Amino acid sequence: MSVTIESVIKSNPVGRWYIALSDTTKEESMEICLDINEYAEKIEKMGEEYGGSVEVSWSSEENVSPQQINEVRMQIMNYEAEREAEKEKNTHQADGTPNFQG
Repeated sequence: MSVTIESVIKSNPVGRWYIALSDTTKEESMEICLDINEYAEKIEKMGEEYGGSVEVSWSSEENVSPQQINEVRMQIMNYEAEREAEKEKNTHQADGTPNFQG
């Protein structure tokens, strides 16, 4: 069984976006994330409770601008690219030769 984690992009009064995370199986389980690294850590931690079997649903409040949504998307893409580069670094040496120790 997978659990849904709701991710809602919100904007504070000074126009800074943040992400509110909620575990849909728990009342009042709200986490606030100010960037994607913090978001990824909290999603991972929440997912550990369920053996990693979580789905993430995304939405945004009406006062969130397209630019803010785009900033979130760009941070997510950069985060995923960094993770991919880390994996690649661990599986290959600097010259591209595969690492067989791992």
